[in-house]
Amino acid sequence: MTGSTTADLTAETAVASVEAITAQLAEARQAIGEVFFGQDAVIDQVLIALLSGGHALLVGVPGLGKTRLVETLGQVFGLQSKRVQFTPDLMPADILGSEVLDIADDGSRHFRFIEGPIFTQLLMADEINRASPRTQSALLQAMQERHVAVAGVDRALPRPFTVLATQNPIEQEGTYPLPEAQLDRFLFDIRVPYPDRATEAKILTVTTGTEQPVPKTVMTPAELVAAQALVRRLPVAEQVLEGILRLVRSGRPGETEANSEIVQHLEWGPGPRAAQALMLASRARALLQGRYAPSLDDVVALAEPVLRHRIALTYVARAEGVRSGDVISALVREIQ
Repeated sequence: MTGSTTADLTAETAVASVEAITAQLAEARQAIGEVFFGQDAVIDQVLIALLSGGHALLVGVPGLGKTRLVETLGQVFGLQSKRVQFTPDLMPADILGSEVLDIADDGSRHFRFIEGPIFTQLLMADEINRASPRTQSALLQAMQERHVAVAGVDRALPRPFTVLATQNPIEQEGTYPLPEAQLDRFLFDIRVPYPDRATEAKILTVTTGTEQPVPKTVMTPAELVAAQALVRRLPVAEQVLEGILRLVRSGRPGETEANSEIVQHLEWGPGPRAAQALMLASRARALLQGRYAPSLDDVVALAEPVLRHRIALTYVARAEGVRSGDVISALVREIQ
């Protein structure tokens, strides 16, 4: 077995820790499901992102409850949460904060830093692609390094820190596509589909009545941080490690391990951060399901949300109707 630390969990510690956290996560999943109906796959992927300490991009048409999901997560995990509506006139200082000049009663002057909304544990970046590239880039350092530099001073962000951004896939007028460097900061690209008929009927019944369901707090931020630390300590079998490497390296144009039939459709393939995301997310999925180590099934299940935004199709491939999902399915077959 191989893991991210030299000291993997002992059998006794693993059983006690995994069972306790799994029970809490099951309760959290149920609490979220009582408010955000019928989207079990979306809920699981968001929970895996949280457990991995990563960020997620929620892509779906308006009215599917993306904002409601983020608000519910904040309540269930007791997280301090803030929401920023991204617009073309939003400036970096509107997110990071800025210094203002204070004048004391005696006439002395000094600068005081006013924190922006990024200083929170759960940040919802609503319609992130409506802001200019300059403003989008204000999130880059925070999402990767968990601190921001303002006026020459490094300022640490709270723990845990997660960005959940939303994006409308159909209305592109007046938007700025996220650059690859920004997309790569997101652990997952989560697609939020339309609800099925039974779920939509429940939504109509519950949300148009006089009483709205209120999610209860199940975990504290400290318990979530402990769960994130446990994820990184779960052992990973050599077979799973090799599967992840084979998956990402077979999709890189110019790589000796690349599959020529696959990479002919790609401008570029997944980088090392994709492999890191698969490693962490597979561990988190195992923990969410009460298992002590991930398997190749976890890698296969998470390949699409991890890789979807980390590959680029060639113009010819797009013209021929090839989709990113087709390419990812072909990459997954390499490890099955």
